[in-house]
Amino acid sequence: MKRRTFLAAGSTTIAGLAGCLDSNSGSPGADTTGTTAGTTADTTVQTEPSGTLKVATYSSFVDAPSSSPGSWVKKQFEKEYPKATLRWQTPENEVNYFIQRKAQNVDIDTDVYVGLNVDHLITIDDKLGGKKLFTPIADSLSNYGHVKDGLTFDPKKRVIPYDTGYISLVYNAHEVDDPGTFDALAKPKYASKLITQNAQQAATGRAFLLWTIHQTGPDQYLDYWQRMKKNGVQILGSWDASYTAYSNGERPIVVSYSTDQVYAHRSGADMKKHQIGFPNGEGYANPEGMAKFAGTDRSELADAFLDFMLSKPVQSKIPTLNVQFPATDWAAPGKEFDKYAKAPEKPVTYSYEELRGNLEEWVEQWARKIASK
Repeated sequence: MKRRTFLAAGSTTIAGLAGCLDSNSGSPGADTTGTTAGTTADTTVQTEPSGTLKVATYSSFVDAPSSSPGSWVKKQFEKEYPKATLRWQTPENEVNYFIQRKAQNVDIDTDVYVGLNVDHLITIDDKLGGKKLFTPIADSLSNYGHVKDGLTFDPKKRVIPYDTGYISLVYNAHEVDDPGTFDALAKPKYASKLITQNAQQAATGRAFLLWTIHQTGPDQYLDYWQRMKKNGVQILGSWDASYTAYSNGERPIVVSYSTDQVYAHRSGADMKKHQIGFPNGEGYANPEGMAKFAGTDRSELADAFLDFMLSKPVQSKIPTLNVQFPATDWAAPGKEFDKYAKAPEKPVTYSYEELRGNLEEWVEQWARKIASK
């Protein structure tokens, strides 16, 4: 089980789909790769999208030590489009690599990015200003209508959700009870019990910080974290480090994902060591999205891939491999996922509009007053 980090820029069956996509191949902005093969007065013959599609993502999407969807997605996409080849790219700095290239006016030889969240999107817009890294795509996808409304996070429709995780507590019920509330976490009963991640480095840590701000308010969150600090909260640099420490028994509570029991069940683990806690009945929703680079010369093939990722078979399979909830209303991940993946009664999150102009300041204040001492 491996989860991605967040790096701030400047400093994370399918049969019939092709036919549906081909019917949209004449949409504005589409390239000529696999479009009109021949035209008569009455008919237009469409050819299948072809060529090599370069798709960038975070490394654990492709090669996590436990499970990851990358190889399955490649195999199924190439099966659906025999004239196409999917080539994964996993740059070390993830999307920040492309932000830096665009800022320096260097060409980007990649077609699609998989693994964007709202934090990345705000960083892109803040760092690049009017420079266009991704292009609006949602309205040209036949399967976009199945994306759940509450998961969309890009007002310009550049980034399309394909899954979502809920940040939660994972706790060892042999050692502690479910805290139940954020207030309880800061009380003596839970002194030196919790491990979380650095909000400057890890997506889970940043989501947990935002969750506490959502709960206590922007004017009170630093006071809450001062209480947490006095109560012995441990802040580690990455999800990997914190979950390893939790697994080794160093502390009985860790900030992680509410799908933790799916992994635990597969490995035959003691489920009492993998209980899910939703303080105040909440879990912080952290959707992941995908986008098409503005400069791609494989526009139609990129569209085909994005629509493929939203198809019912793919949406049903990715949750079992990436162990995150699907983004669409027609996915069917199966009995194991339905039983062991826990969703909060009250999902919470911040929108793009709420975060832009606030996110960087919140994180910097937290880092300066809490994490740096």
